Amino acid sequence: MLIQIHPENPQPRLIKQVVECLKDGGIIVYPTDTIYGLGCDIGKPKAIERICKIKNIDPQKAQLSFICNDLSHLSDYTKSIDTPLYRMLKTYLPGPYTFILPASKQVPKILQSKKSTVGIRVPDNVICHHILRELDNPILSASLPGEMVEEYTDPEIIWQKFEHLVDFVIDGGMGGMVPSTVVDCTSDEWSIIRQGLGVWEE
Repeated sequence: MLIQIHPENPQPRLIKQVVECLKDGGIIVYPTDTIYGLGCDIGKPKAIERICKIKNIDPQKAQLSFICNDLSHLSDYTKSIDTPLYRMLKTYLPGPYTFILPASKQVPKILQSKKSTVGIRVPDNVICHHILRELDNPILSASLPGEMVEEYTDPEIIWQKFEHLVDFVIDGGMGGMVPSTVVDCTSDEWSIIRQGLGVWEE
């Protein structure tokens, strides 16, 4: 189902509909502050498997990240974070960044990679925040399969391509083409793994 949600004033009724779908193990394509992404509730292993199937990847090897509403979920899914790192995260988030952090044991088993790391995102996107607030736990986030193509900026074209694979495509306006900047924070020396939309000045 293609569902149009207002990018600045999301309709509560439609947000509820999306959240019910996620709680039932559904998969959505949704807007972020960078590109449109595939998402599901991180507590639904079958939905995670479906996303991995769409992307043709092994869940254990996949570098999948979580979208959080704010930094309050951090302590649930990451090992203890020192003050300088927390300050840095607070400076850059919400924004177009994915931070790779050491994962805690609360990260769902299916998502625990051999490296025991987790990617955390807090997008600067109103629709995302409304969904996450209503859902009250993070969403798994994955990019759409294949190369980043211009068609992936248009929710209607995304819907035509994925209508048989996902439950909802949220139309929150045209999306971007540049993904988030990925920063590895698993050691004391933070480093950029992928330069994306976010400017990194450490």
